[in-house]
Amino acid sequence: MQKLAGKVALVTGAARRIGACTVRMLHQHGATVVVHYRNSKEDAETLCNELNELREGSCFIEQAELGEVVSLEKMIESVISKEGRLDILINNASSFFPTKIGEITEDHWDNLFSSNLKAPLFLSQAAAPYLTQSQGCIVNMVDIHAERPLAEHPTYCAAKAGLLMLTKSLAKELGPQVRVNGVSPGAILWPEADGEGVEVKLEHQALLDKTSLKREGSPDDIAKAISFLVCDAPYITGHIIPVDGGRLLNQ
Repeated sequence: MQKLAGKVALVTGAARRIGACTVRMLHQHGATVVVHYRNSKEDAETLCNELNELREGSCFIEQAELGEVVSLEKMIESVISKEGRLDILINNASSFFPTKIGEITEDHWDNLFSSNLKAPLFLSQAAAPYLTQSQGCIVNMVDIHAERPLAEHPTYCAAKAGLLMLTKSLAKELGPQVRVNGVSPGAILWPEADGEGVEVKLEHQALLDKTSLKREGSPDDIAKAISFLVCDAPYITGHIIPVDGGRLLNQ
């Protein structure tokens, strides 16, 4: 059964990895999907072509700079001009890198806060009138480190903590018409820049050892949690679902 037939979903940072997996799952449920990208145009086009082969006219791409409010507003306007509605906003795009105390720059702050907090706020604000009309929903990609600090990542953790509170605040501000929830991944996909050295592998294993399930999750695990919140949770708003293998249970 296509639970999202006739609905339009916008997913940010959707050309690859968890974003692309989420797009595929929403598309499988019948939604018309909008793949936002910043620099990964080729990947976005490949994904879009793949989905349009399955169902013609069911996917298109949008480029926007996450730190530029005007760019975000124009993206929402473009979606509405093409589809006439917006039902689902998934704020998935995120920057992630360490910022050690003593080495943090204003550029680090701007980068991490733009993608992880500023963009979700202003995209949600621009989308709110249309989501209100459709009684739609927003799902934000938070992080377990919004609640439990990650060493050498204070700026990232602060941005995600802000997104956690923004999720709850938006749920209160936009209810009862719009539901707003979040998903907090744990050990799902390592940043691609981490590399494959022995030291990196040992570090990853140490993190996995801190989960109750003792294994890495998959992008599908995140996409399924988002799908649940979008399709099967009409009485849930203002909550964050950890998808972390039990990481938050352990020190």
